[in-house]
Parts: sequence; C-alpha cells; structure tokens
Amino acid sequence: MEVIKVFDRPASRAFYSVAGRLLFIQSFNLELCNLLEQLFAGWQLSLVSSPQRSPDIRISFHCAQSLPDIPSHLNHFEIAEGGRCYTDGADLYLALGNAVVHLKSGSSVTVSVWFEELPERGDPLLARVGSFAVCAALRRYGLFDLHSAGVVEPESDSAVLIVGPSGSGKSTLALQLVNSGWPYLSDDELLLSVADGFVEARGFRSFFAVGTDKNEPFKYCFEPDTPRTEKAVPRCLLFTRLNESENSNLQKLTQAETMTRLLRACPWATYDTSIAGANLGLLSCLARQAIGFDLSAGRDLLEPRHAGLWLKDVLFSPNLFVSFCG
Repeated sequence: MEVIKVFDRPASRAFYSVAGRLLFIQSFNLELCNLLEQLFAGWQLSLVSSPQRSPDIRISFHCAQSLPDIPSHLNHFEIAEGGRCYTDGADLYLALGNAVVHLKSGSSVTVSVWFEELPERGDPLLARVGSFAVCAALRRYGLFDLHSAGVVEPESDSAVLIVGPSGSGKSTLALQLVNSGWPYLSDDELLLSVADGFVEARGFRSFFAVGTDKNEPFKYCFEPDTPRTEKAVPRCLLFTRLNESENSNLQKLTQAETMTRLLRACPWATYDTSIAGANLGLLSCLARQAIGFDLSAGRDLLEPRHAGLWLKDVLFSPNLFVSFCG
C-alpha cells in the first residue's frame, strides 16, 4: 500500500484487481491504513502497482467523531448480526455497530466507510464492514458473494461448494478434502459470476479459519500447502449442518429445494434491490447447473481421506449432470 501526502494530511491509497475489475482503496488515517492493509492481504485480490485505466470501484475509509446522517426517506430493514440497511435502489446505506457504509452507483461505484472510532486489531467489525463494502460494490459488476467453502475434485476439475452458516462445519470439511489433495477456492466466502452460460466460483478469503475447540472463541488461521485454484465451475452443492453423531447422512435435493437453500444463504439477493434480478438469475442458473444435497455431517467425515473418497463417489454418480443455463 502506497503512502502519500494530501493537503499535509497523511493518507494511503492502493489499487487491487479481481475478475477484471479494478478497485481503488484509500484511507486518511494511517492507523486505519495499516489495519486495512492486513485485512486486504487475506483476500484474493491482486495488488496493482501501476494501473493503466480508471478504477471501476472507489472505496474510502474514514475515522470520524460522529457518523454521517442517513436520509430518513429511505426504506430500511434489519439484517443479520444486528445491522440495518437503508436503500432506495440507487443509494444503499448499511449501519453496523459504530460504522456506516454508503454506496452510490454511477459510471463507477463509489463507497464511503466511516468508523466512529478506530477498530482494535482483530476486531471482527472491520472485516464485516470491509467485506460488505467490497462485495456490495462487486455485485454491481455481476460478482455475487456466497457464504460458502469451495473445493475442486482433482480428476474432474469440478467444484464442490459447501454452503452453510458459521459453525456448520464448512471449513472443517473443506480442510479434510484439502488434506486429501483437493485444490481449494476458499473455506468461507466465494464470488459467483456467469461466463459462457455457466456459473463460475472464485475464492474471496485466501486463508482457512478453523476452530480447535467448540468452547474456544478464537480460530486457527492458516493457508494450506495444497494449491489454491483461481476459479472453477460448481457441479455439486452441499448444504451442511452438524448432527453430533458418528455417521453422516446425504439426501439429494430437488432443483426447487436447492434454489430455496441458495436464497437462504444469499440474503443480499433480495436485500440489495438494484441488483436483485441479476443475483436471482445467477442463483437460478446455479440451481440448474449443480446438484444440491442436504448433508447432515457426522464424525465419520473427520476420518483421514474418508470425505474425499465418499464425495468422489457422489460426483461420478451416473445421476449427476451439468446443464447449460442459457
């Protein structure tokens, strides 16, 4: 991240790219800059030293003693984790804790982020707000976020998406498959887009975060030795939950059931009204393209190499197919 002087005030700026989109990130607080640099280093964004064009997305981060006022005429509703969204379609505000995000769409997308006080190192609010700012902007360019792990079966190069909320075993199952030699996209968050009639998935977070003890609030963060894959076409969707028993159970879902599960996992497909049509279209395409399963995960999936062998049988079942979305 490059440090510059603007009107005798310290500031920082950096350019990143993802899926052909150029992001410009700036902050006028050096302490916040250091936190942002560490945060962005954990995401699968490529640092661009000398961009040759104007950015598609501009995001500014600020620390202020008071947060900006949100217009009272906007429609508003509560979202997960205690936040509130305000929007009229074109403008979008998110109030979350002591932070406010404001997104404006035009020839380029502009996002302003304010913190009432500087976040502490490791404060999850910084990651949540920063992730929202980046992902909300990318949605305007057809890159839609999904709370999911993603791994790639090494023989077919087909992606398996492991979808579920925090604590549902996504990272643990993904790690078991990675330890069996499966390349990975991410253990927690993916970006989905449509290319040549198929939905593609690419990773957003680059590291794994795995709990070592269910009573321990902190997770162990690391990058596996197994190669990371830039993108892959999903062929199988696992909607996972833990069953606290010895054996796992897998049940195939209908296309309608798969779509319903995807909508639960992607609340912004309806929250973010200006891009809801495109987001819903992508999810519908994914529900037709990939086979959905309800996975009640037991302790047997923790046995070395068991998960990889078991999922390979599922992937190469004669009843599994991939269809065009056009």
